[in-house]
Amino acid sequence: MFADTAIQVIVGAAVVLLAALLHLFRWMPAMGMQWTIGLGVLVIFLLNSGYFAFFEAIWNGQTPGKRHFQIRVIKDDGRPISAFDSVARNFLRIADELPALYMVGVISILVSKQNKRLGDFVAGTVVIHEQTIQEARPFLQTKSEESGPVYDTSRITLDELNVIEAFLNRRDSFDPALRTSMAARLSKRVSEKLGVQIGGWPHTEKFLEAIYEQYRSVGRLF
Repeated sequence: MFADTAIQVIVGAAVVLLAALLHLFRWMPAMGMQWTIGLGVLVIFLLNSGYFAFFEAIWNGQTPGKRHFQIRVIKDDGRPISAFDSVARNFLRIADELPALYMVGVISILVSKQNKRLGDFVAGTVVIHEQTIQEARPFLQTKSEESGPVYDTSRITLDELNVIEAFLNRRDSFDPALRTSMAARLSKRVSEKLGVQIGGWPHTEKFLEAIYEQYRSVGRLF
């Protein structure tokens, strides 16, 4: 992202300027060439990978650039990423950049149906485009008048409901293949817990909608 690159360049330039001033006014003892090179490599690494890992960890999968362009990193099953996930996916930026011009990362994105780079495969993450509230379709797309089976939602935990809610809220921003696989994975986990059988898409999404709506209707979200 241009915004993220610009921030990294500005911070890097500020660090170089600060180091030059410290040497100019003799506030920093002279270092050997090896230490200077080592410090420079460390600064570059922190700016390149640490920048993304830091912001994605504290901003729920977003950097300033991602927030501006309304994209976000999430787990494959729709959950928010953790700090560990952020560090894992960004640590492999070094490999993605090999041998030059981000070639490995570009190849990985091109051959992946979900446009994943190596770090995403390792961390189990995916980058999605978020929609504005004005563009978003209704959260629950199944008409409430439609009758259906009643499920024992007391067996569903709040954490599981949060994952279902995250998926339902963001599903229209997913690639169709990713959306289908996420719905299948989530509905399989919940249906096995409840001991019910669910068909393929779109039944998987209707099942998740029913679970969320019935859970909410009995007041467990409040």
